[in-house]
Amino acid sequence: MFLGHVALGMAAKRTVPRVSLAVLILAAQFADVVWPLLVALGIEQVAIDPGNTRVTPLNFISYPYSHSLMTLALWALAFGYAFGWTRGRRAVAILAALVVSHWVLDVITHRPDMPILANDRTKIGFGLWNSIPGTMLVEFGMYGIGLWIYLRSTKPLDRAGRWGFAALVAFLPVVYLANVFGPPPPTVSALWIAAFAGAVVLTVWAGWADRHRTAVSR
Repeated sequence: MFLGHVALGMAAKRTVPRVSLAVLILAAQFADVVWPLLVALGIEQVAIDPGNTRVTPLNFISYPYSHSLMTLALWALAFGYAFGWTRGRRAVAILAALVVSHWVLDVITHRPDMPILANDRTKIGFGLWNSIPGTMLVEFGMYGIGLWIYLRSTKPLDRAGRWGFAALVAFLPVVYLANVFGPPPPTVSALWIAAFAGAVVLTVWAGWADRHRTAVSR
């Protein structure tokens, strides 16, 4: 899942308006930011296997440190306190919940490859990725709702806040559809480089656009 993770970050802005959208999306995407680094170091393993599911050509062989429920709970505590402590207890709780939410959404979409503990013994997954229409419905449905909540919770301060954010909103579905319907990555190295670079671009772009918007008083 990709758009669904971003959607939760956008929706969370309503609850913690003082936290940057960059931090909220980073929390929701945290597992996928750590993962390419661990793959690059050889700590976690992935293989390019077209047909593994209908949505992704990737076979996630082992990723207990970035994607298990146990380790994400630990990452959640660390992330929540690191980025939310100065914003109050609610910010800590929301950021921690966003980090763990990644596991929940991935369990829904992945085949049974999502580890519960920090090992490769017990894995679950409901396999939504075996259905392209079902995946599109969930991803774009969540994206629409998350975007609607964010737009209801903020307003642009200038052209950058309006059109810079609009460009980001349009860009993300294009990237997502290109990944689903485009050719598989040529190598694992190309995969982790693109994954990490994409996460950096998304975080910086979201933070920049969000700085040009302000919370709507309610």
